[in-house]
Amino acid sequence: MVEIASLQELSGKIRGGVIRSEEVMASAYDQIEAHDSDLNVFRSRMDRETALKKAREIDQRIASGEKLGPLAGIPVSIKDNICIQDPELNGSCASAILEDFASPYDAHVVERLKAADAIIIGKTNMDEFAMGSSTENSAYGPTLNPWDRERVPGGSSGGAAVSVASGMVLLALGSDTGGSVRQPASLCGVTGVKPSYGSVSRYGLVAYGSSLDQIGCLAKSSEDCSYALEVIQGHDPRDSTSSDRTLEGDGADLRELGGASPRAGKPARRRRGWRLPL
Repeated sequence: MVEIASLQELSGKIRGGVIRSEEVMASAYDQIEAHDSDLNVFRSRMDRETALKKAREIDQRIASGEKLGPLAGIPVSIKDNICIQDPELNGSCASAILEDFASPYDAHVVERLKAADAIIIGKTNMDEFAMGSSTENSAYGPTLNPWDRERVPGGSSGGAAVSVASGMVLLALGSDTGGSVRQPASLCGVTGVKPSYGSVSRYGLVAYGSSLDQIGCLAKSSEDCSYALEVIQGHDPRDSTSSDRTLEGDGADLRELGGASPRAGKPARRRRGWRLPL
């Protein structure tokens, strides 16, 4: 994977024309093609050529002088219980019951990601209907921990955590009811954040426990999660529990947490540059 200090730095270099989005995407798909068949991360994803075409379009828009969003050209994954209107990315909540379901609309967070010019490349495996803590309870088989394939990656957002830990994406969205973002982040050596209830719209998230569910971010650092949360947060009138208050500032409070999630015995430096013993 392309080595970076932070998601914000990489985004700035892409928008500044220093690094091409196509280069980042090609690196991500090298990881996917090398390891997804073993780790079982994605439930559905774009083929390589489609993703590279979208990345080239980002590069062309930048070259033409267009000002793009804060996640321009960044490969992102979303959990299989977050709706997206895309024929290549059908969502089933990892259940055979919904195997052929095609969403007729985008979740609020998906709208925000698209507006920020991120490239959503796939939907990640999970415990069926988010009911589990190990990502072993998917109708499509378990997801494996990239650090040790004899161990679970946690859940229910295990696929999301592994997609980041293995360098297949730079940012993933999951859902957290009672730990389903934070726990797999811990087990996979990345950072996961469950935002305050109501700060991120649940519109387009398949419910588990509506009074507890929240969409959260998984990335390699608290700084990256903070940067992403600034994109996906905000009031949404379609969610009756959506707060009309916006988190303000530059995310410094979150970044000050440093190693926000436990590292499962893996030192932070091991995550830098996305190098894993795969």
